[in-house]
Amino acid sequence: MKKIEAIIRKSKFTAVKEALHDVGVNFFSYWDVTGLGNEKEGHVYRGVKYSTSDIQRRYLSIVVNDDFEDVTLKAILESSSTGDVGDGKIFVSEINDCYRIRTGEKGGDTLK
Repeated sequence: MKKIEAIIRKSKFTAVKEALHDVGVNFFSYWDVTGLGNEKEGHVYRGVKYSTSDIQRRYLSIVVNDDFEDVTLKAILESSSTGDVGDGKIFVSEINDCYRIRTGEKGGDTLK
């Protein structure tokens, strides 16, 4: 099993959620988060400079079986990309085990 953590633009959350549902990922957790990016300069809009040092993002935590890793990553990458700086990051890590609390089941079947 894999844990996929993605930090994306809040404006792309609906597109990512729909893309995940389309590939069969029907459960994940998410949080609104604030982070600091690499961009040091602010943006200018109508002559007013705005700071972009604090960036509002959405953090997704998804656990999938190994065979869903590639389709999940592809869905997130394609639906969240704008091509601009600040599109976000994805982290993938290994999950050793999973338990369903209600039944005590163990393993990858608990994700279905």
